Amino acid sequence: MTVMQRLMANLFGGWFQLRQRFPAMLLDELADAVTLGEREHLGELRFAVESRLTVRAVLAGVSARARAEEVFAQLRVWDTEDNCGVLIYLLLSEQRIEIVADRGIARRVPQAQWDAICARMRGAFARAEWREGSLAGIEAVHALLREHFPAGDRPNPDELPDRPVLL
Repeated sequence: MTVMQRLMANLFGGWFQLRQRFPAMLLDELADAVTLGEREHLGELRFAVESRLTVRAVLAGVSARARAEEVFAQLRVWDTEDNCGVLIYLLLSEQRIEIVADRGIARRVPQAQWDAICARMRGAFARAEWREGSLAGIEAVHALLREHFPAGDRPNPDELPDRPVLL
């Protein structure tokens, strides 16, 4: 996208539909999905949805990826015992999905697998299947965390909040 396209998307895109696409009931369901999945692995999953970027951020060239990395730090997803926190970040205005993984899990999972999860979610969202796309993304991340960081017999405290964040 050009800067002008990004400006228009962030000013006039579907960002105002944040609460319609992610109502309280869906946020509750997503939180439950995160909680249940985390019982089976040592990872921590956060889910964040941002309606739009500021004009200043767009003009400064802040990409969805860079913003996702900022949110990863702000939500302290990196602050886990095994360095296996994962953030699913949605930028509604630009229809972007980014997955940011902490170094422990990033070393074990190739970028192509994260990209495949984003593509699956993007396909569902294009069909206005916000619930299905979000739950599929959460489950796919849980599957990778179960594979690489199974809970086993180790203590498995819930290190980060499970409720999705609307920004």
